[in-house]
Amino acid sequence: MNGVVKMYSNTKKLCYSEIVSSIVVLCVCIIQLLPAAYVFSADKSENSAKEQVNAQSGKKLLDSSLAGRWYPAETGRLEALLEGFFRKADINSAENPIALILPHAGYRYSGQTAAKGVKTINRKYKRVVILGPSHHSALRQILSLPDATHYKTPLGEVTLDTKFIDKLLNHPEFQRVPSVHRNEHSVQIELPLLQHRLGNFELVPIVTGYCSPQTIKKVSRILCNLVDEDTLVIASSDFVHYGARYGYVPFDDNIPENLEKLDMGAYKYIEQLDANKFLNYKRETGATICGYVPIAIVLSMLTEDSSTRLVEYTTSGELTGDYSNSVSYLSIVFTGNWKKGAEVEQNGDGAETNLSEKDKSYLLQLARKTITYAVNNRKVPTLKKLGLEDIPSAVKKTRAAFVTLRKNSHLRGCIGDITPQRPLYESVLINSINAAFRDRRFLPLEKDELESISIEISALTRPEPVSSPNDIEIGSDGIVLSKNNRRAVYLPHVATEQGWNLEQTLNHLSQKAGLPADAWKEGAEFQVFQAEIFGEDK
Repeated sequence: MNGVVKMYSNTKKLCYSEIVSSIVVLCVCIIQLLPAAYVFSADKSENSAKEQVNAQSGKKLLDSSLAGRWYPAETGRLEALLEGFFRKADINSAENPIALILPHAGYRYSGQTAAKGVKTINRKYKRVVILGPSHHSALRQILSLPDATHYKTPLGEVTLDTKFIDKLLNHPEFQRVPSVHRNEHSVQIELPLLQHRLGNFELVPIVTGYCSPQTIKKVSRILCNLVDEDTLVIASSDFVHYGARYGYVPFDDNIPENLEKLDMGAYKYIEQLDANKFLNYKRETGATICGYVPIAIVLSMLTEDSSTRLVEYTTSGELTGDYSNSVSYLSIVFTGNWKKGAEVEQNGDGAETNLSEKDKSYLLQLARKTITYAVNNRKVPTLKKLGLEDIPSAVKKTRAAFVTLRKNSHLRGCIGDITPQRPLYESVLINSINAAFRDRRFLPLEKDELESISIEISALTRPEPVSSPNDIEIGSDGIVLSKNNRRAVYLPHVATEQGWNLEQTLNHLSQKAGLPADAWKEGAEFQVFQAEIFGEDK
């Protein structure tokens, strides 16, 4: 076990020293630092502490996890707090924005700044699209939408625009990764402010991961073709996070003045509506702006004749009198009109296709070499170290994968993703490490076991809901069972390997989720997926 700790320690060092040469390593490091709940292990069901399902109405309610922590949980106290914010916000004229940038800290820090931005609204909107960054889950080149129909705050329920969301899901850049939304504050923190100001509206909550400039541009085009004059778009972002707590100390004198200079440097390119220069500024300065992807998407959506105004600028250092660790908050309003562009092809770049023998060979080599390198060096390799920089195009597509290790035909480790979160080759690399060292049923893999293990990879299709367990085909379908905030999964071949029929499979799956064996018979939800399964000949 000490060896594993050492490996993760060295992994962190590797990230800082080789970040330019391998973005894969950065992704792996983020995964290793996440709580175990974010890695879907074959022996642990994924809990959803706040998701409630009303089976009779078909309503899927996501109850905000922020109440009582980020703002008051009591309706009356929250309404009084918001009323105070809006009363204090000094806005000379309403600007009826088409887009806003708002901060997303707890209300004691950024609530007043956010309220001043929201108060520029003086009209109703049919829908509000909120883009916020993921702070806890590593997403690569995708944006996540919740598996829900309503969000709930102490001020009531907000209906999701499911038709709009379904249109987004036609594009591979948009996926459902339910765990991302349960505790992510960047989108949810804006809701009570909007409920207080707007009353009724439909919501499109989008959590963004790391996205390249090319993905940002494509996503902006997709959104531009769906928004209309009755749509408000919000980029949720705090600005510079300064101090040792955030690992960012570019200066240690004249902190308030230097912070403002750094923040206003970013705002200069926002005001110019130049997403590329904004992204370059962040990269060159290292400015810790958490919602830079949502901001860049909004900037890419706006037309040249849009107008920009900085409504408010504050820092937590100013509010607390302590600049040793300080976060900056900006409220920015954009006015103008949305302009539709050319339609974006659906499902083209990310469609799931059968893997060729060359693709499978590459992935198996990647898994084998990754595990061997990690065992021998106690750190995670770069693709360059493995001699696998020539990545086949098919395995660059976003797709989930499981990696299974067997020793003398007995299971030795199995961990993977259920929902697509990153390119397939990255999923294989990350889960090779996870299966070898993080499956809690087994001790970490040792060097003397390398020759005796065999590797199997399951490349999955996107899970799709089925209305009844009778729609599940044993031997063909992988199964995800969800009920009462518990979840468990079987890969397609598990049932046939065990000789189970459908009822036996669901009995065992219910027990795996920590439920009674017959729990699947009432109130459970099911998703199915298929898998391309291939492995080494051992």
